[in-house]
Amino acid sequence: MKAERSRHVVLVSPPALERMEKFWELIDRNAIVVCADHEQATHWADLAPAEYGAHAVTGLTRTGALLKEGRIGLLAGSPADLAALVARSALKLDTLETLVIAWPEGFAGELDALLAEAPNARRIVLSWNPPGLADFLERHARRAEVVGNLPLDVDGKPLGPVGSARFAVISASRRRAALRDALDAVRATKMYVWAGGEIAAPKNTDVVIATTLPTREELLALIAIAPQPVVLVLASQLPYLRSIAALTPLPLPSGVDRAQDRSSKLRAQITERLSGDLDAELAALAPLFEEHDPALVAAALLAISRQPSAGNIQPHEAETGPGGAGGAGGAWMKIFVTVGTKDRASAKDLVGALIKEAGLQKGQIGKIDVRETFSLVEIAPQATDQAVRRLTGVAIRGRRVTARPDRG
Repeated sequence: MKAERSRHVVLVSPPALERMEKFWELIDRNAIVVCADHEQATHWADLAPAEYGAHAVTGLTRTGALLKEGRIGLLAGSPADLAALVARSALKLDTLETLVIAWPEGFAGELDALLAEAPNARRIVLSWNPPGLADFLERHARRAEVVGNLPLDVDGKPLGPVGSARFAVISASRRRAALRDALDAVRATKMYVWAGGEIAAPKNTDVVIATTLPTREELLALIAIAPQPVVLVLASQLPYLRSIAALTPLPLPSGVDRAQDRSSKLRAQITERLSGDLDAELAALAPLFEEHDPALVAAALLAISRQPSAGNIQPHEAETGPGGAGGAGGAWMKIFVTVGTKDRASAKDLVGALIKEAGLQKGQIGKIDVRETFSLVEIAPQATDQAVRRLTGVAIRGRRVTARPDRG
């Protein structure tokens, strides 16, 4: 391509990376891609050819370590994340050869400081509206060669929408699930799903759903098949879609409307429980997470819970009444511990000390009431003496504590 010989290039394209097959010919494998957010960065890493060794900045510490080890080829991240890596001296931009700026229409104002760190880098700007970036391009990609058709009419005026469309904002990872939701929402008798490429809808199609962001010309062709096509769009793509179509949101089915499978109730219960206090459980499971995949640990716990055995460990059963882990009669003993919120102590700290220092099992620990200067902990009767004896003298949040049976 002729664009390869230019120092700075502006490629006119809809903000859809999956449409940029020829783009990879223009960049080297050690380029930096500046994009809108984490989702876009992950999308770049997923779609880049394997030989590019692409990595998305989703964690600063991990990315910094990989950069230091030289294990990253193409790096994609948001302006804030890349600037943070520069500030940590993990990323050097002064010797960078190629800098890709991916559809900066929504974040051009955030780029000045970052681009100043790479004054000698060649700029490749992906843009769906270069006229709207005139000031930015003058500062950072002066005299860039423009490749593609500008969204202007013969008089140089911006092109307007080609028609109307419905849309739903989705995440890249949920595209397939969102398509199912959209199919449920439109209630069509004969629909056509377009995922890019040639447009060839069957006769009498009453609804069109586009899972790939269309160009202006493609949207016009989709509207000709059926009025108000549905476009599944990423949040960062919405400004472009709004420039080519008058938009109406399509509400996708809620969780209540979706068909429920036999495990959906269980998933809903787990989701609800995730918002509660899980300090004791996390403290008990932490050693397992270091040795095993957390997903496998969760699956093993679910398998144990489904076994009809009276020996199952059910932590905090004291909260549900007698018969819990406190003993045969369901009773618990309280111990008084001389540490509280004034010492910045939490229930998690106490559970960790009881398990790691006092040697208790998770099922031997009940409710924990952390007050300003002390805490009250429910302990299974058979473990009370052990808890008092071994916990006394242990440091919790830097304070040596004393434990004794609670006297009310």
